[in-house]
Amino acid sequence: MPGRGFAQMMKGLETGRIQVAARALGVATAALEDALAYAQQRESFGKPIWQHQAVGNYLADMATKLTAARQLTRYAAERYDSGERADMEAGMAKLFASEVAMEIALNAMRIHGGYGYSCEYDVERYFRDAPLMIIGEGTNEIQRNVITAQLVAAAGSEYPHRAPPAHHHRPEYVANSRGYLCRNE
Repeated sequence: MPGRGFAQMMKGLETGRIQVAARALGVATAALEDALAYAQQRESFGKPIWQHQAVGNYLADMATKLTAARQLTRYAAERYDSGERADMEAGMAKLFASEVAMEIALNAMRIHGGYGYSCEYDVERYFRDAPLMIIGEGTNEIQRNVITAQLVAAAGSEYPHRAPPAHHHRPEYVANSRGYLCRNE
């Protein structure tokens, strides 16, 4: 369609970023599953290593962040599927899911100890795959720029020429007509 090239390209970036987020979720899920299985099987000081507080904390944090990344990715995909603009949400999903994948892969390697670096376990591959999610479809630094620009644009269109409030209270946030969160004062 003539004259619509830029819009079509941007739509392609939205789907690409959601897909990278989904791939990052796959890497993170596999790394967590392997770390959990290993922590249940491997014993140290007469008990499975998941019972040691440090390892248990890793597993809890990994599962919590993976769940949050999954929800953010699902939200971006649902907005895109409904036909709504989703470039900011796609960027958020890609940014967060890819960084979570990297963190989970690293922590899975830590849980595996020396075996985490060995080709004997898949964890070393997850650790090699995760960085690609950080640079694919635009680096995470680019995602932060996109997110910031969208936040500023949404705030500016909702509150033109408005001075910041003199009082210091925690503002309530609501979705504006385009679905972006803005302050409701």
